[in-house]
Amino acid sequence: MSEPSSPPSAGAPRAGGPLNGFSFQQLLLLAFLLIAGLLGVSSLRALHTLEQLMVQSRQGTAHATALGTAAQSLNQRGQALERAARQSLVLRDAPLRRSFDEMALEALGILEQLHKDGLPEAQVDEWRRHLDAVKELVNAPPERALDNERLVAEEFVAIETLNLNIAQSIQDINAQRNRELQDRVEASRRNVTHQVVGVIVLALLLALALGIWLARPFKRLEGAIRQLGENQLDEPVVISGPDDVRRVGQQLEWLRLRLVELDADKARFLRHVSHELKTPLAALREGVALLQDGVTGELNGGQREVTQILHHNTLVLQSEIEALLRFNAAAFEARQLNRRDTDLLALLETQVETQRLQWQARGLKVQVEGPSISLPIDADKIASAVSNLLSNAIRFSPKGSTLRILLSRPAGVARVDVIDQGPGVAPADRDHVFEPFYRGVRQPDDAVRGTGIGLSIVQEYIAAHGGTVRLVDEGAQSFFRIELPHAAQ
Repeated sequence: MSEPSSPPSAGAPRAGGPLNGFSFQQLLLLAFLLIAGLLGVSSLRALHTLEQLMVQSRQGTAHATALGTAAQSLNQRGQALERAARQSLVLRDAPLRRSFDEMALEALGILEQLHKDGLPEAQVDEWRRHLDAVKELVNAPPERALDNERLVAEEFVAIETLNLNIAQSIQDINAQRNRELQDRVEASRRNVTHQVVGVIVLALLLALALGIWLARPFKRLEGAIRQLGENQLDEPVVISGPDDVRRVGQQLEWLRLRLVELDADKARFLRHVSHELKTPLAALREGVALLQDGVTGELNGGQREVTQILHHNTLVLQSEIEALLRFNAAAFEARQLNRRDTDLLALLETQVETQRLQWQARGLKVQVEGPSISLPIDADKIASAVSNLLSNAIRFSPKGSTLRILLSRPAGVARVDVIDQGPGVAPADRDHVFEPFYRGVRQPDDAVRGTGIGLSIVQEYIAAHGGTVRLVDEGAQSFFRIELPHAAQ
């Protein structure tokens, strides 16, 4: 036996690659942070845009209110100017004249502010012309005071009409600015919607790409484990990726090397057992045969009976050794599958034809029923499993009875039922029928006692394909059922 090698340490040389130096947990956290960062940036941009729109809306509202107040104040200043101008004309009072001048300056200031905020220049110039005309009338000689008062009243009627037009213009300006603000809001909404949708799509694509990228090492791990399970030990296990996944790959490579060593040790052990047991057993059989032939002298009745017992037991021992070797060989070969698409119905019919002499010798009638099903299987090993079940059914079937092999395809599996009309399996044996070298209590009287490895070999070969074989009880009848997955790989 070779000495077991040590498992790889965590400090083994690292395989290169973009994932080198990070664990799977760290990469997963990084992926989540990246996606969360994208969504967070998009959300902050949306909030910033919303805040800007709210500020513009507040400013627009305040500006509209200020324009309306200014227009109303201009109208009030016009009324106050009219009173001051007419009183100044009649009374010729200096304080009244100064009050008129001050209110005129205030009105011009309001008018200038409205002009800056969008009031048409034509209305501003017209308002100024009417005010200049009033000033000239107020500054006229006293003897024209009564006529000028009438003219001043007419000018202020014109100013009042103009104030109404200015108020309407201010409303139009506010309405236009409100429409512009709504257009900006709608444009910002579309931009934010496009940004959010784009970021969500980008985040989904990024999540999908990262998921596929991070899942690749696990798919390689799955493939490596499947290869080890099927005893495909020729290819080294090389897993690149995050540190923790790569360490698992190193452990699997160590396991592969150990399995190679164990298979070699097992092969050497079987060769040794075959040579060491069969050689002295052959010598023992030869010696018993010489005794039976009377080479060493004539045997009496008791001696002849002893030699017969020895001869029988040597045959039994040889049969047991050969069965042990066959079972170990089958268990080893079960892990080495050579899959190819195979017509399962044709395979069953071939096995029935191969054992035609056996079932015809017992006067049996064998029926194969079912649809044609193609599966990727190791045809030789499935044929061996079916052959064992068929041979077992022939052995236990009463002479002249019918043996049926039913092939069907329920959801997800291909099913083979081997149904005979024999005595069935005893209740005490049902939990042990697939154990190596186990023989049930019900044995046919006219057949050689079996070795007890046939059903074990069936189970090994079916399990290697990912399927199951079991004993099915249906009332007084029991039979064996094989189920193979459709897409076994």
